[in-house]
Amino acid sequence: MLTRREYLKATAMIGTACALPAGLLRAFEAGDLITRAIPKTGEALPIVGLGSSATFRTVAQSEDVTALTAVMKTLVQNGGTVFDTAPAYGASEEVSGQIAHDEGLTGKVFWATKVNVLRRGDSGPADPDAVRAQLERSFSHAHKDPIDLVQVHNLADLPTQFPIIRELKEEGRIRYVGTTSTRISRYPDLEKAMRDYPLDFIGVDYAVDNRESAKRILPLAQDLGIATLIYVPFGRSRLFARTRGMEVPEWAQEFGANSWAQFFIKYAAAHPASTCVTPATSKAQNMLDNIGAAYGELPDAAALRRMEDLIDGLPAA
Repeated sequence: MLTRREYLKATAMIGTACALPAGLLRAFEAGDLITRAIPKTGEALPIVGLGSSATFRTVAQSEDVTALTAVMKTLVQNGGTVFDTAPAYGASEEVSGQIAHDEGLTGKVFWATKVNVLRRGDSGPADPDAVRAQLERSFSHAHKDPIDLVQVHNLADLPTQFPIIRELKEEGRIRYVGTTSTRISRYPDLEKAMRDYPLDFIGVDYAVDNRESAKRILPLAQDLGIATLIYVPFGRSRLFARTRGMEVPEWAQEFGANSWAQFFIKYAAAHPASTCVTPATSKAQNMLDNIGAAYGELPDAAALRRMEDLIDGLPAA
């Protein structure tokens, strides 16, 4: 459990301008860090991590990446480990890997990246040599061998690309393998991949106003013993737009949600098939708020229905 002294140390680290409301301190004081086990091995991961698309990607492509150093240090110093990236996210993989290396964080981060050498709209087949070359660049960027997790991005040419990462897993250079999709239209393909390939992980979208994956994908992951990284829990900022100007309801205090970000993350993390929720951010203040959702309680079934009813009753963004 993060103590008040540790919290104050963390906020001092990222600057007084980033100090958060007392509600966040209550989140940290409410209990131990919540973790979930990877089904195939039992290895525990904190339920909140960090993604590197969106604003993280934008800052990574700029000349000043100081803010991202603070974000990654905030993740690790407050109990987080999971960092999700991809070669497709511009400079994110390379810049974050260098930051982790320079700050001594490499061994403390569960490094999850992806592979895909096909351009958007290209059905393949992928060039195996290009796949291997991209993977070698990822090893170099991460300053880590083995890499914790590599997933085939967006289900792209699994027959070619998945056997290559599977081979590297067998060689001990990758610890876990998987695939991802955040498009509902590809869910049938994702289901098929989950049944046909020896996946350790999937990455999939899930949010309080985007519950489609809870109908079949997440239950199937639970049945097959596949871990999940939950993407876009904020609906790519859509949920913040829908709740703009609203106070977080008092009843959310029952499960320790002290901000809308924590409300949305705790909803996504509460699904029993959810292993780790990985929202992206480029601000240390937001990272500290996000990781606060990994402390205290998660909403029960009744609270989840209440959360859904609240959001469903709001105008669309």
